Amino acid sequence: MTGLRARQKADRHQRILQAASELFRLSGYEGAKIEAIAAMAEVSIGTIYNYYQNKGDLLVAIVAMEVNEVLNAGRKVIDNPPGNVEKAVDKLVISYIEHSLVYLSKEMWRQAMAISTQQPESPSGRTYSDLDRALTDQTCALLTRLQGLGLVRADIDARSVGEMIFNNTNMMFSIFVKDEAMTIAELRSAIRRQNKLLLEAAANSAN
Repeated sequence: MTGLRARQKADRHQRILQAASELFRLSGYEGAKIEAIAAMAEVSIGTIYNYYQNKGDLLVAIVAMEVNEVLNAGRKVIDNPPGNVEKAVDKLVISYIEHSLVYLSKEMWRQAMAISTQQPESPSGRTYSDLDRALTDQTCALLTRLQGLGLVRADIDARSVGEMIFNNTNMMFSIFVKDEAMTIAELRSAIRRQNKLLLEAAANSAN
């Protein structure tokens, strides 16, 4: 029975988040109503409030769902990276941005970023910061892995290089979500161009 209850709870969570994601896209974050989300998810309004205090919590939960999926995919890159520094970093970082609009629109990302900035000590604000740290740590882990494989110079601080790569990616992603006209392809091209010089400097020239 315990396993059944856990599966039912997980199913409710999934339905709620999928309904919220769809309605935030259709009606906008401000326009979407909790009542409509509950109806689409086929749960009571009370059930939603059992899990989430407000729409901000719902939105950050959708961000968490998105980030956890890319983190899972990123672990596979670290376990079996391409044998080239630039290609390995590209495979990880570009997967982050290419997945970014699966569950969220640019407007939803802007709202989530606003919550993290305006309410940094709220549960949602802390969750958003924790997700950013997890992505930073994974980027750094890839650089450390590449260094262990002899693809990154031994005298390079792999953690610092990883932090610079993710911080720049994060900054460029912020520019992307602010600019409705900017495409994923333009973002991808900019990040690749900016990473190129840093990664060429960090790469072990013997490989």
